[in-house]
Amino acid sequence: MRRRIAHGLAVFLCVASLGAAQGNSGSDHDRTSPVQHQPKPATKSMHNRSARPYQVGTASWYGSYFHGKETASGEAFNMYDLTAAHPTLPLGTYVKVTNLRNGRTVVVRVNDRGPVVEGRIIDLSYEAARVLHLENQGIQQVRLDLVSEPQTVAVLRPVARLQ
Repeated sequence: MRRRIAHGLAVFLCVASLGAAQGNSGSDHDRTSPVQHQPKPATKSMHNRSARPYQVGTASWYGSYFHGKETASGEAFNMYDLTAAHPTLPLGTYVKVTNLRNGRTVVVRVNDRGPVVEGRIIDLSYEAARVLHLENQGIQQVRLDLVSEPQTVAVLRPVARLQ
């Protein structure tokens, strides 16, 4: 029960922190285009539903096999951090990822390069995939929106169970 409350609170804080962040519309194509675009200066609020996404396409996730291995940013990959691999976004960029099937969102920091599978636009850490409820499906259609560095990012960590 405590774990559910902690998870819910962390997700709420993450979503609530997005209110102060500015988004980026970077795309000149329709919402279903998986084509990547270079970011443009942020001019529209992320809460503006009419703003076009930076990218829409298929996301996947990676976990235990890469846990502890070095990422492109030089840090060790932690499958429980809210991070992602993207082929072109600058390392350190924050991205709001929305699961288009269920509407769940999470903000991740790009710290690695990938995905290596053609046709996918982002590889999420296991924890980010879990927040989006796509860890069982493995892949899912998502929307990416660029986020100015959020003032507050909730980081979810596994809660130790009381015995």
